[in-house]
Amino acid sequence: MIFKHVNALFVLLSLLTICFSGCKNNTKQDDLIVDDAMFETVESVGDDGHNSSNSLDFFGTYKGIIPCADCEGIEIVIELGTGNSYSKKSTYLGKENQNVIESSGTFTWNEAGNTITLTGEAIPNQYFVGENILFHLDVEGNRITGDLAEKYQLIKQ
Repeated sequence: MIFKHVNALFVLLSLLTICFSGCKNNTKQDDLIVDDAMFETVESVGDDGHNSSNSLDFFGTYKGIIPCADCEGIEIVIELGTGNSYSKKSTYLGKENQNVIESSGTFTWNEAGNTITLTGEAIPNQYFVGENILFHLDVEGNRITGDLAEKYQLIKQ
């Protein structure tokens, strides 16, 4: 008799399990709403044509004092003119005769239009062009970082 009750209880529990599992909210694949926009790739910001060479008023005179290993500093004055022309004056400060080196020529823009190279100048001869500022670049054409980075800036006069 006990087995009858156990079997009946087992059958009852099995039926309840089947019933409750049938009540579960199953979402069919066909019922899913898929927004195609979720799968669109985001295009990277393209070249909109704006860069330092065509968007900034870079013509003018820039001045700054950059660090020097054997003097108090090198005062650099660069004038950027029309026709990609430049003139540069470097004065070695703190020396007896304060050597002055003057040069002129033309400059070229890099492909990105944000960096100029002074042709005919010894390396480092590249400057990143910002709004009213030139950043003197290292021999590999990279911005100088660290504690002295601020010392490698020529401010538009």
